[in-house]
Amino acid sequence: MTKNSEPSAEIADDIKDMKFEEALAALEDIVRNLESGDVSLEHSIDIYTRGTRLKAHCEEKLKDATARIEKITKSGDGTLKSSPLDDGT
Repeated sequence: MTKNSEPSAEIADDIKDMKFEEALAALEDIVRNLESGDVSLEHSIDIYTRGTRLKAHCEEKLKDATARIEKITKSGDGTLKSSPLDDGT
């Protein structure tokens, strides 16, 4: 397989513009189609490739969301403060 034909190649613009939920729904449709066995080999390869790109997009969206999640804590005096979720406290 050449570098340009690898499934991990650049994500298409239509996928980049998708919200997480849209990309996940499209990926679920692809899985259903592949599991049904009712698609040709060429079409299976095409949708599998798109599925790997959708998966990468979903993983990136989750990674971004995780980085933005903050833990909100209440101090002894009643004030609220936020800190990164994974700061160990």
